[in-house]
Amino acid sequence: MNTARLDGAHRPRRLAATLLAAALAGTGLTVAAAPAAHAAASDAVVKLPISSYSALAVDNVHERIFVADSNTSYSGNSGTIAVYNFQGERLTTITTTYHVSGLALSADGTKVYAGLRDRIESIDTTTFQKTFVAYANTDTCGRDLAYSGGQLYFTTPYSQYISQCATAGTYVDAITNGAHTRTGWNDYGELQLESGPGNKMLMGQPLNANAANPFVTVFDTSGDSLVRGAARRFADSEGKGALDFKDMAFSPDGAKVVVADAAYGTRLLNADDLSDAATGYPALPSGATASSVAFSGDGKYIARGASATGSTPDLLVQPADPTDSTAPLEFVFEGSLDGDKVVPRGMEWSADGSRLFAVTTNAAGNQFWLHIIQPPAVQYAARFTGGLTHSPTQAVAGEPLAVRGKLEQDGPAPAEPLKVKATRTDANGTHDLGTFTVKDDGTFTVLDEPDLVGDATYTVSFLGDLTHRPAEDITTTVSVGKAPTSIALTAPEEGSLSTGVEITGTFTAQGKALPDRAVLKVERTDRLGSGTLSSVTVAADGTFTVNDLPRTRGDATYTVSWPGDDLHEASTASATVYVRR
Repeated sequence: MNTARLDGAHRPRRLAATLLAAALAGTGLTVAAAPAAHAAASDAVVKLPISSYSALAVDNVHERIFVADSNTSYSGNSGTIAVYNFQGERLTTITTTYHVSGLALSADGTKVYAGLRDRIESIDTTTFQKTFVAYANTDTCGRDLAYSGGQLYFTTPYSQYISQCATAGTYVDAITNGAHTRTGWNDYGELQLESGPGNKMLMGQPLNANAANPFVTVFDTSGDSLVRGAARRFADSEGKGALDFKDMAFSPDGAKVVVADAAYGTRLLNADDLSDAATGYPALPSGATASSVAFSGDGKYIARGASATGSTPDLLVQPADPTDSTAPLEFVFEGSLDGDKVVPRGMEWSADGSRLFAVTTNAAGNQFWLHIIQPPAVQYAARFTGGLTHSPTQAVAGEPLAVRGKLEQDGPAPAEPLKVKATRTDANGTHDLGTFTVKDDGTFTVLDEPDLVGDATYTVSFLGDLTHRPAEDITTTVSVGKAPTSIALTAPEEGSLSTGVEITGTFTAQGKALPDRAVLKVERTDRLGSGTLSSVTVAADGTFTVNDLPRTRGDATYTVSWPGDDLHEASTASATVYVRR
């Protein structure tokens, strides 16, 4: 089950790698393992009446969601298209004569095209009536469809055996003037299509035995024939780094292409030449494998779906601008109420960005769920107040230091505590101290152990989340001193020239442990003058003993000292003994 709540809602967390900035319309503290985003997103979940999945289409005009069951395991299988409204209520279930795979919405939203085994049909988005469009070459593996440039394009993979579909020869076909035509483009594997703005269409090739270095390419669909534009394969000269394609999408303005690559993560590319964008997205959480991507219709946000286990997020919703590091909203899908992972090509947004539709599946891949996610549409202000304080007043290298402050936030109380991020900058550079929880009253404590003498500047940041804007950073500079040391001596009142003098002592050093046992200098001063005696090494428990045979009668003062080091102060102690014969 979803580990956030038993009702299947999200489990918000934030990636440690992310920073921050925009809104989504869309210790006393403890250090968190990763920073967290806190937002009251709504996640409605419906169990889909399908045992396999092929496509998702969203009609924004009539607020309809169409989910297709591929059911290609046997040539005589019928197909299923489940239809829901934006609230998750099932409106109807459409049965097709043969297995149904790809779906594509017409430009005006009046019909959804469906790819069947030997034909293309359309479904009216209001009456759900089916209409024959054209016959097509037999597809045994499952088609993909895209509507672009006023025409319907679809793939036709063919393999005699279902087990060989991954390496099937696949053609890209079209419906021209109501008839099936071949575009002339073909390659190996179950090629995937994705329409975009400005009469552009993407084609992606899954990794397979007949395509060791798969491609992504852009087509111009404005004319009567497909014109290939930018294309890219990703393996290097040694064959490393090949694309493991799972999904792709155009940004709404057509300037960027995002690819879900199971081998790499989320690739952000420039659409004109498919080169890497100057700034990419942070890595997915460790253990998550990219499976799906989708831009919101307004271009502000991106959803990144993944396959992950345990508490690792399966879905991140974050600003589409990779330089905007607002903390993502994360979802963990785990179990019979949610599914376990986002399916490849399993996400679409509503045009206004108010809803994300995501299909998940279980580990076996034979059960499916539709999630209707409504990220929060409002962000509230947050600010640090009152400055930062620290204790103890005199910071010491190698000893705990607490930096305290207060974060105020507008709007309703967050569903989970907010987090602040802290760094320390000293002569050795800037050090990430992690994230710290904000209490209900807004107070927080940053815990640190400075390890360098001198000025240390602490910077505390609130990076924002999906309901709060970032706060302006707050800083304080702390003077870190050397740790104190002390020497305590226990000496007899009297000694003698014949039996000598024995003095015991204890050496104590605070702060960071000494790299080696301290060696103490011992001096004796008597009426004949001063001289240095043999040094003594402090035992593991801090104790030491000074033994001496005095050279003359009268008072003898013994001074024991340690010179200090880079992190510890010097210390000294003296004891006077009266020496008799």
